[in-house]
Amino acid sequence: MATTLMLVLRRAAIRIPQGRTFLKPCVQIIPEYREKTTVELPYKKLSDASDAAIAQIGKGKIYDKKPHKFTLIEGKKYAWCCCGWSKSQPFCDGTHANPHMRIKLRPVAFIAPETRDYWLCNCKQTSQRPFCDGTHRNEEIQAAIKS
Repeated sequence: MATTLMLVLRRAAIRIPQGRTFLKPCVQIIPEYREKTTVELPYKKLSDASDAAIAQIGKGKIYDKKPHKFTLIEGKKYAWCCCGWSKSQPFCDGTHANPHMRIKLRPVAFIAPETRDYWLCNCKQTSQRPFCDGTHRNEEIQAAIKS
């Protein structure tokens, strides 16, 4: 059960000592407009979102020439970086959202099926996103990253 409030926005003028006037937004809550309502939030299954992310066209920037071994916890949601620009590899840090970089690839969201060690791809060229499939062994990928 959620409570909704009607908000009235108004502007108040503030006088600064040099004679300049600025407008400051003010919020006023009007209690008589309170009403109880139920709101259903849209829910998209993780598998649908994950399938869309896995099916993205293109490969990300090669970050490393070897995979990353990581212990994933059962039932926890992870976001694997698909673009290769994240500073917290192999996971997404939101760098793809920077409008100046114009990155079209989005992270792959997934839930670990069981608690164990997984090899996550760091070359971003795998066809089994987010898991390593050995693509990093190709000569082009090995040559792209200098030791």
